[in-house]
Amino acid sequence: MEMNLNLTKLRAYSYKELATLYGISHRTLKNWLEPFETEIGEKRGRYFTVKQMEVVFKRLGFPKDFDEAA
Repeated sequence: MEMNLNLTKLRAYSYKELATLYGISHRTLKNWLEPFETEIGEKRGRYFTVKQMEVVFKRLGFPKDFDEAA
């Protein structure tokens, strides 16, 4: 299944920002991302890179109301 990423909304996100986008807790987000850790790779500093965000959105899908959120 090919997802069409809205590149204007794709940017680096922190755990807190991602958890807010998905409407879940930080801990739940960590649990959701755990199976994909090797594919996502290690964060550099506070934020996931744009490439890492592509993987996250590919694996988890876009958050509800993603167009309005970012």
